[in-house]
Formats: sequence, C-alpha cells, structure tokens
Amino acid sequence: MTPLRQRMLHDMEIRNLADNTQKSYLIQVASFTRHFHRSPELLGPDEIRAWLIHLREERKLAPGSLGPTIGALRFLYRVTLKRDWSDEDFPLPKKPVRLPVILSFDEVTTFFDAIPSLKHRAILMTAYAAGLRVSEVVHLKVTDIDSKRMVIRVRQGKGRKDRYVMLSPRLLEVLRTYWQDAHPREWLFPGNIPGQPISRDAVGLACQLARKRSGIQKPITPHSLRHAFATHLLETGTDVRRIQLLMGHRSLSTTSKYLRIATSTVCATASPFDLLPHPAPIPFPPPASEYF
Repeated sequence: MTPLRQRMLHDMEIRNLADNTQKSYLIQVASFTRHFHRSPELLGPDEIRAWLIHLREERKLAPGSLGPTIGALRFLYRVTLKRDWSDEDFPLPKKPVRLPVILSFDEVTTFFDAIPSLKHRAILMTAYAAGLRVSEVVHLKVTDIDSKRMVIRVRQGKGRKDRYVMLSPRLLEVLRTYWQDAHPREWLFPGNIPGQPISRDAVGLACQLARKRSGIQKPITPHSLRHAFATHLLETGTDVRRIQLLMGHRSLSTTSKYLRIATSTVCATASPFDLLPHPAPIPFPPPASEYF
C-alpha cells in the first residue's frame, strides 16, 4: 500500500465513513491513476475532466453512476491532498429524474405468495413491513426485534445512524414462525458463511426468482419494497415527516419525492376541468347516408 493510499484510508477512517464507501473510494481512485499511469499527486482538473469523459463516452456509464467517482476524487484532492479546488473542478453531470415503479397492495401480496423459502419470505416481508434498505435487513440481529415495545432497532443505517422502526404485529408472527424453524442465534438472517449474515446478493437473487414465479411484469428489487412501503404509507394518510423518520432520510426533500407517485394524493386530486359548467352538447353530423 502506497503512503498516499494509506493517508486517504486514515482520513476516511477518522471521518467514520462507511466501510463500503471506503472500499468504493479506493477502487475509484485506483482506476483513475491506472488510466493515466501516474500518481494522483501529479494529476489535476484537466485529467479529472478527461477521465469523466472517458467514463461517459468509452465505458458508457450513466450520469448517475459517476457519483462515486466524483465523491472519491473530491475526497482525495480536497481532504487528503488539501487542494483548494472548486466544485467546477469536479463536474458532476445532471442526472435524469426518474420516478420508481411502485407495486400495488395486490402485487405485493402476489409477490410474497411466490416466495417458496420461509427464510427469504421473512427477509423480504421485513424489508416491506419496516421500509428497510437491503443492507439494513441483512444486518439485523435477533436482539434487534423488540416485541415488548413493538419496534425494530436498525443499527448503523445509512449515514451511520441508529433508528427505530415499527414492528408490525403481522410481521412479528412471520418472524416467530421463521425463528421456530431456523433458530438463528446472532444474526436474524445468517448466511452460508459461519458467523456472517446473508449477503445482499443472495437476497437480490431470491427477489428476482420470486418475481419470475409471481408473473409480475414490473421490475422488483429489495429496494422496490422500500419504495412501496413509503408510498403506501403516504397513500393511507401518514404524515411525510413521520415517513422521513421511519425511512431514515436525512432530508425531508428526499421523502417528499414520494408525493409525486402517491396516487391517492396526486392522481386522485380532482382536475379543475371537472369544476367547469357542462357545455352544450356538440352536435354530431348526420350519417353519411342522409347526404344522398
């Protein structure tokens, strides 16, 4: 490990960046330096722009996929190398705004019915019932399920923050049935490697197999269940601020995006067209036979 890489790693550890973020940043910087065959200390804004163009035009990366690259280079040059560079030196492409595809209540039910494994069903039901990220679901411990207070403790979610979410009575029944069958000890959903939780990839694969079995044509990922959780809460009258706390969003604007896809609050709103007086009926021309 080079001294510069070690310094960057120490800087990220001091700031308590998530382990996945640290790994991603190191990979991004390593790719950047290998492309130019020089130390990043010898590279500057011109090389950064050239690298981003390369990623967009040669590797065909979407604008949204460049975020980790920008974040890694900003951290390296501004924090570790202490370069006084502006945001313009790290041009971030504007991402197209796309709304997530939301499953209906019936589709969620059909999806769950298509999961043959009790363990996988319990995992994905937990993701939906509590609105958890897949990384949060797989890292749940048995002790995080508090049936006395009817809450689930989410340890070190995104942004390294703990939070509590509701424990659905119906979900508690599912988890008790699963526990009686599997008897997990530490991790609620253990993986194939002893002492380790189930992997996110394994949950994603179970999700895709269930989607195929269900016959649902919409794309479904574990995160789709989190989107459905927030949208369904909003459609049934839950306050946006409360949803923000349950989702663990830092900003209310992140939660507010669900206002654009909640049909009961958007599409169910009466159009002003319906308030206009009914106009006189439009006279239809007589049938063609009457012209002869």
